[in-house]
Amino acid sequence: MAKSFLDHLKAGEILVADGATGTNYQQMGIELGVPPEEWAFDKPENVLALHRAFVEAGSDIILTDTFGGTRLRLRDSKYADRAPELNRCAAELARQAASARDGVLVAGSMGPTGMLMEPFGELTHAAAAAAYAEQAAALTQGGVDFLVLETFFALEEAQAAIEGVQRASTLPLVVSFSYDQGTRTMMGLTPTQVVRALAPLEVTAIGANCGKSLDAMEQIVGEMAALKTGLPLWIKPNAGLPRMDGDVARYDTTPATMGEYAARFVRAGAQIVGGCCGNSPAHVAAMVRAVKDRTPA
Repeated sequence: MAKSFLDHLKAGEILVADGATGTNYQQMGIELGVPPEEWAFDKPENVLALHRAFVEAGSDIILTDTFGGTRLRLRDSKYADRAPELNRCAAELARQAASARDGVLVAGSMGPTGMLMEPFGELTHAAAAAAYAEQAAALTQGGVDFLVLETFFALEEAQAAIEGVQRASTLPLVVSFSYDQGTRTMMGLTPTQVVRALAPLEVTAIGANCGKSLDAMEQIVGEMAALKTGLPLWIKPNAGLPRMDGDVARYDTTPATMGEYAARFVRAGAQIVGGCCGNSPAHVAAMVRAVKDRTPA
């Protein structure tokens, strides 16, 4: 019987997640302004191809193409009224790709709604919780192994999302914030504030993704590890900062550098490492070599 996500974590194993979705889709020709989630319906062969490339690179975990898959985030999409179906489809595609190698886990990706919570915006706690409950239920039905709330920056939205997810699914839940102001989120939160607020909420792991720089991410890992919550740390940074080449963001951080930093994150206390924006299958393969001491299949 294959090991579950929790089995791997309890055994203390180091796991490598996949790389970017959106920036790799740009290289594959996605048109400007098209939500990446729409490709689950419109270009499933491309979704499968990227998933399979990460599996071949050695990823232990691949994330579904559902980062913007809440009904609220899809409100301007042509598939706004088909959010649950879209999430199930994306989960099934990832599950299909994962079957190419024994033991690959599928994580259901859930990002922020793109709306501000009250009192700064119109999004209510109840509406946010309901949107994440719907998405979590669909991803669970689609066959994911665990769920990931990623790239959050506001505690209020994350807390509503956690409530909704836990209402709809009993799968393990990872919560990851983006510290895009260096070592603070857009809303000014520190890693310590985030961890202390979320650790009591029965999440499985906590972490950071996206962000500003690899050096800042190393500081974040150290700060989180020093809190000694016992929760595994999930760390998935960008490949440095982008430069714009026309309408396409280019990332110049090399696979070798990403591998070096992945090893540094693990030494600082991370148990799951991977890449966010700008990270290709080659970057993931370098991380695998650096932290698992094996060559990708």
